[in-house]
Amino acid sequence: MSRLSHILVSHILAAAAILITPQVQAETVRIGKQYGVAFLPLIVMQDEHLLEAEGRARGLDLDVTFLTMSNGVPINDALLSGNLEFASGGIGPMITIWGKTRTSLKVRGVAALNATPIWLNTSNPKVHALHDFTETDKIAVPGVKVSIQAVVLEMAAAKEFGDASFAKFDPITVSLGHPDAQTALLSFKSEIDAHFTTAPFMYEELLDPRVHTVLSSYDVLGGPHTYSAVWATTAYHDAHPQTYAAFLAALDRAQKLIASDPHKAAEIYVRSEKGKVSVERMAEMIAKPENDWTMQPKQSLKFARFMHQTGAVAADATDWKEMFFPEIYAGGGG
Repeated sequence: MSRLSHILVSHILAAAAILITPQVQAETVRIGKQYGVAFLPLIVMQDEHLLEAEGRARGLDLDVTFLTMSNGVPINDALLSGNLEFASGGIGPMITIWGKTRTSLKVRGVAALNATPIWLNTSNPKVHALHDFTETDKIAVPGVKVSIQAVVLEMAAAKEFGDASFAKFDPITVSLGHPDAQTALLSFKSEIDAHFTTAPFMYEELLDPRVHTVLSSYDVLGGPHTYSAVWATTAYHDAHPQTYAAFLAALDRAQKLIASDPHKAAEIYVRSEKGKVSVERMAEMIAKPENDWTMQPKQSLKFARFMHQTGAVAADATDWKEMFFPEIYAGGGG
């Protein structure tokens, strides 16, 4: 065979290989997150490109986008309208959308992001307990009635004043994202004189001696509980098993990085969120013993039962596993 023939055969074989080799299509994965250290696992996942790496390990070409929103309401709206593949937020919004979609999209939890407390801070020197709040006070929460802060405030009111008084403080709550609420509280000129918030905002507010903590969610729940979680629709879970597995693997890698190297996690957070907190102080916050970086849900059923009893969720869960996809069952949870 001549040299020309060899060249022609080689080109033909190469062209045939291109035609018969499956072409990997880029798959879009959009992930909704919010503000605060509670979403650190997703921030680490984004910064380290962990989902893309886990996708490549499974033969996937993932085009990953993270969208930051102020609270769980727009995140749930985006998920329901097909503009997100994974949503995240407080356990309250997750339970809300689980209850609303049980006969339609069947949204369920993917995993917890952590177990961290939320603190109710105030600048009002007259307020040292729940019964000190009056109608002149204003408590900022990410979302009235639906955010985990709003739910815990109702749980605290029921515990303090009786079940029928669970909504006692609803009229003085105001929907405001954490950064804006912190600014309002520390201005001492706003009507906002209390903020039910999470890290780093709760720690930073207490640096001002005029601010103090009224209660911790751990006191209300009787111990550590899931603060934030990730959720998705059943249709997406079932149709994209490899991408779903890649997401769980990437989240696990992010959690392990946070636990093993809080300083690196702090560097990522400060750089990514353009925070004013120093890396050293952020690392100290991340490593505080009350902050547990775990994917396993904690006390989610207690939230669900309370929200059902108050009419916030029509569905009545009898087991936490009803609200989460089975991949997370193996680690226990609650």
